[in-house]
Amino acid sequence: MNNVKLPVGISDFHKLRQNEYYYVDKTNLIKELLESRIAEVTLITRPRRFGKTIGMSMLAYFFDIRKDSRKLFEDLKISRDIELCQKWMNQYPTLFISFKDVDGLNFQSALKMLRNQISWICNEHDYLSDSDKVNENDKKIFLKLQDISEENLSEDLIKISVATIIRMMNAHYGKPVILLLDEYDVPLAKASSNGYYKEMLDVMKTMMSTSLKDNSHLQFAVVTGCLKIAKESIFTGTNNFISDTIIATHLNEYFGFTDQEVKDILKDIGLQEHFKEIKEWYDGYNFGKIDVYCPWDVMNYVRDLRIDPDMKPASYWKNTSDNAIIRSFIDYAGSGIQKKMEKLMAGDTIDQKIEENLTYDYLHSSEENFWSILYLTGYLTRDKEEKESADGKITLKIPNKEIREIFETTVQDWFSDTAKLQDRKHLFDAVWNGDEQTLTQEISRLLRITISYHDYREDFYHAFLAGIFAGAGYSVESNKEHGEGRSDLVIFNECEGKVAVFEAKYSKEVKKLEEDCEKAIQQIDHRMYAKEFEDSYDEVICYGISFYKKRCVVKRDVSSSSENMRKGKGMKKRIISKILTLLVVFSMVFTLLPVNNKIVHAGDGKVNIGDYIYLGTYQGKKIKWRCIGEDSNGKLMLSDQILCKKSYDAKYSGYKNYIRSERGSNRWTESALRHWMNSAGEVDWSNRSVPSAANLDGEGAYDEEHGFLSSFTDSELQCVKTVTQKHI
Repeated sequence: MNNVKLPVGISDFHKLRQNEYYYVDKTNLIKELLESRIAEVTLITRPRRFGKTIGMSMLAYFFDIRKDSRKLFEDLKISRDIELCQKWMNQYPTLFISFKDVDGLNFQSALKMLRNQISWICNEHDYLSDSDKVNENDKKIFLKLQDISEENLSEDLIKISVATIIRMMNAHYGKPVILLLDEYDVPLAKASSNGYYKEMLDVMKTMMSTSLKDNSHLQFAVVTGCLKIAKESIFTGTNNFISDTIIATHLNEYFGFTDQEVKDILKDIGLQEHFKEIKEWYDGYNFGKIDVYCPWDVMNYVRDLRIDPDMKPASYWKNTSDNAIIRSFIDYAGSGIQKKMEKLMAGDTIDQKIEENLTYDYLHSSEENFWSILYLTGYLTRDKEEKESADGKITLKIPNKEIREIFETTVQDWFSDTAKLQDRKHLFDAVWNGDEQTLTQEISRLLRITISYHDYREDFYHAFLAGIFAGAGYSVESNKEHGEGRSDLVIFNECEGKVAVFEAKYSKEVKKLEEDCEKAIQQIDHRMYAKEFEDSYDEVICYGISFYKKRCVVKRDVSSSSENMRKGKGMKKRIISKILTLLVVFSMVFTLLPVNNKIVHAGDGKVNIGDYIYLGTYQGKKIKWRCIGEDSNGKLMLSDQILCKKSYDAKYSGYKNYIRSERGSNRWTESALRHWMNSAGEVDWSNRSVPSAANLDGEGAYDEEHGFLSSFTDSELQCVKTVTQKHI
């Protein structure tokens, strides 16, 4: 079935079904919620990218009295329950709100995003403003909420906005309202990260309370998020409340793919042979009493396999977040945390007490909270083989290869940053002077401050060594073909015309360190790793190095085949080489210098007005920027060339203003262009105007193009400062 359309990044149920995308049937979630409903409010928490939003969209289309959804649910499991469908399908006014985009560097910008979201919801339910069944005072509030240009909208109106809309819908239809709140905790998570948690908590707490507590206009509510925030923090006074978390759940199979569902997907698409690696990479999450796969990962990998059958599994999940929680965890780490982290990364388990009721302002207050966050957000999972614990602890492990890679990458980056703070002059001097004793001491010292994962053996130590030198500005090659094989690491000292070759071994016992180090040296000689550099460098220095946990032995190869490879080749050749080097340097300088201006490094902090820098790439080409100004925020850079031509926005419904409907928004904050420019990887166009060919009056579609920042490295992105938008 090569014509199967895979719904990667599609979270709208109507779009998915109408356009005949592949759908893993989760519609019995409706039946579960209705038949087991013992509470007025149900909170469902799952890690990101496990299908919460598509599940909520499905519920919205099923219940919404404004829709005729019979065709959307045709042939799906829920359609077999005719009595339930007659009673509930499109029979109730339904309010669906997502808070996933409520973000900002300060409270005012986040509050503006929140009121914009409320405004869009009001525009969607514009019929309420003309209803003769709705209270006139409510209409006045509604019109203020609806007007997105109302800059001075009070916090108090935002706080009561959801409750007001519910009350108006109840009056208009004469039926109680079903409320669906998606990603309720995102505004609080962002607020916690950016320092305005108390202000946002005050807004969200009141909004939730007025909507959920003893609301006679409410039929029931379903709320989703990543964390269960303590009831006393945000759900204060909400009676008749139950939560369905990854610890205690009866909705196991509806968020994530089961083993059988993955097998069916692969069978339907003709990729059954890839089941094993998909299971190793994306399975392993234990929710309640069932193992599930991350749907986001499975669909992305299957899509890539259809393009390239030889595609290897990749970490798709890590690109949906900055994974800052792991880094903050490591930064916090004491010796106890470090040992537990090393056990997990070595494939072992740890026993840990989990706190399910958390508040974002106390997430980093204890080690217990840290482990709880990692578990509840999907970085760790429950070991299904665990034994009953008398003290209430849960056995935790890393769920799969993808998450293990995220941990390893984060640890490597952390170590690289940590190593930069260490004085490594003695280490580098020892490398180029052939001082094996000092090298052993200095590398052992750095080993003691990092977090190791011994199951990866040589791979860990390769990354460890590479991080030491790459972070100091040396050119580093890892596992590249040299001589008759692949040396583990090659370090280039271009200024002095020297090369250092490292061959690493992992020892199974501490007493094997010396022996394994000798084996590494023998491998260097036997495979002639140094031979390639004979004619290009003055000196090639070769080292064997063996590791056992956080100990190492370094020995220098002093055999004739590798020692001083360039010595004796003649002074004349070296002099010519140095002259040529100087000529190349000077020619580069003059070539790069424009008239009356200069090119400088982006990260050196010495950019002046008129200077040029290269930062990021677009369509495979480095982007050249010119500094055109400076203010309190820093340097203002302008691209030296026009990079592309794109439409400002796309037409979209939901506005009374016909110009918006036909031509798109004229406001920068709402524009598709702004969203694309601030995105990396695949752009999430959900709940936004989509700049597709069908949705533009002219040229400039870019709905299938990755975000502008996709080709910027992490270090390049750090050079870019986010500032408050200025209106001219």
